[in-house]
Amino acid sequence: MKESRDSMKAFMDENFVLNNKVGEKLYHDYAKDLPIIDYHCHLSPQEIYENKQFENITKVWLYGDHYKWRAMRANGVEEKYVTGDASDYDKFLAWAKTVPMLIGNPLYHWTHLELKRYFGVEETLNEHTAPAIWDKINGLLTSGEWNVRDFIVKSGVEVVCTTDDPIDSLEYHKKIKADSDFNVKVLPSYRPDKGLEINREGFNGWVDKLSEAASVSINSYQDFLDALKNRIDYFHEIGGRVSDHALDVMMYEEATAEDVQAIFSKARKGEKVSLQEEKQFKSYTLTFLGQQYHEKGWAMQYHINAHRNNNTRMFNKLGPDTGYDSMNDELIAKPLVKLLDSLDQKDALPKTILYSLNPRDNVTIATIVGSFQGGGVPGKIQFGTSWWFNDTKLGMINQMETLADIGVFSRFIGMLTDSRSFLSYTRHEYFRRTMCNLIGEWVENGEYPNDEETLAEIVKNISYFNANEYFDF
Repeated sequence: MKESRDSMKAFMDENFVLNNKVGEKLYHDYAKDLPIIDYHCHLSPQEIYENKQFENITKVWLYGDHYKWRAMRANGVEEKYVTGDASDYDKFLAWAKTVPMLIGNPLYHWTHLELKRYFGVEETLNEHTAPAIWDKINGLLTSGEWNVRDFIVKSGVEVVCTTDDPIDSLEYHKKIKADSDFNVKVLPSYRPDKGLEINREGFNGWVDKLSEAASVSINSYQDFLDALKNRIDYFHEIGGRVSDHALDVMMYEEATAEDVQAIFSKARKGEKVSLQEEKQFKSYTLTFLGQQYHEKGWAMQYHINAHRNNNTRMFNKLGPDTGYDSMNDELIAKPLVKLLDSLDQKDALPKTILYSLNPRDNVTIATIVGSFQGGGVPGKIQFGTSWWFNDTKLGMINQMETLADIGVFSRFIGMLTDSRSFLSYTRHEYFRRTMCNLIGEWVENGEYPNDEETLAEIVKNISYFNANEYFDF
C-alpha cells in the first residue's frame, strides 16, 4: 500500500492530466505558453471596455454560470443560494460545499485551475477553506490588479469573439478598438437567430428593430434580406469575421423566392406559419446568409441539437440560460447535407464549423465535413471542438479521436471557451493538456513515430496557429 501511495501523483501538479512522457514534453515545451484565440464566447464587450472590477468572487464566478448552478441544485442546494436573494458570501459557501462532491466532473478541475492560476490558491475548496479563500480572493479582486482586462491579458489572449445580435450597435466594440491602451482584439460575431425564428413570439418586433438598425424600410422579404446584409457589412467594418447560428433543430426544405415572400408576409401580418413554411423560410434565409459570409471571407458556425428551457416552471421564474437545457436528439444528417450542398452548388460555401451538443452525432459530422472540403483551404469545413455538455475530458477525447479516425486531425482549429466567465480561459489549458496527452498515448503505443519536430508542429498548430490562419483576424 505504501508503494502505491508513494507513486501516486499529487493533485493538479505540473503534469496534471499528462500521463506519459511524450505528452508532458509536448505540453510544457510547445503548447503551454502559446497565445489564445477565443473565437466563440459570451463575454460582455461593455464590461471589457469599462474594465469592470468585481467586488467579490461570487460576482465574477457564480453569477450567470449555469454549469455551477446545475451542480448546486443537484447537490440539494436551495434556489435562494443559487440565483436567489441569499448574500454573495452564502452563495459562495454553498458552492464551496458542493465542490468536494464533484469527483469526476470537470467543474472540480476548472474550479481549482482558476483558483490556482489567477489567485495563487493552492488549497482545495471546501466549506472549511472557504472563509480564507473568500478573503484572499476578494482582496485581490479589489486591488486593481484583477479587473476584467487583467484576466484576459494575463491569460495570453490575443482575440476575443463575442456573440452579438445584428441589431446591436456594437458601440463598445468600437470603443475598445479605439483604445490604444488595450491590445487584445475584441471582435463581434454575427448571430441572427431571432431573425430566423419566424414562429417565435417577438419575431415582428425584432424585424422592426432590424429595420431601424439598418436604416432600411422592411416591407418585403427582399427588404429583410437587404437589412441583414446591411448589418453584415457593418459587422465586417468593425472587424467581425465570424457568424454563429443556434440550429437547435436542423431543417431544410426547398423554396423559391416567391414562396418565402408569401411566408414572410404571412408572419408580418401576425398569422401562424406552418412547420413546412418555417423550414422553407429558414432554409432560404440560411442559404442567403451563407452566400454573404462566403463573399466576405467569414467563417460560419452552426451549433446544433440543443434542447433549451426544459423546465417550464423555472423558465417562467428565471428565464433562459439558467441551467435548464439539455441535449437534443433530432436527426441532422439529411437536412445539414442539403443546406451545405445548397451553398456548395452555388460555389458559395464559406469556411464552416459544425458542432453538435449530442455526441451521437460526432461520426455523422466528421463524415459530412469530409464531403465538402476543398478549394485549397486546409480544414475549410471543421468538426468543431467539444461543446457545452461535451467539454469534459472524455468529451474532448471522444471528439478528437473521432476527428482523427475520419479526418485530418492536424488541421483542427482547437478550443474555445463558449463562456460568460472571464475566468474560463483555463479551459484552453485543460484542452491543451488533454490533447497533448492523447497524442502522447498514440506515440507511446507505437501508433505514430516519436518525431519531435512533426509532433511539435501538430501541437502548436492545434493550440494556436491553425485558428490564427483559419480566421485571419
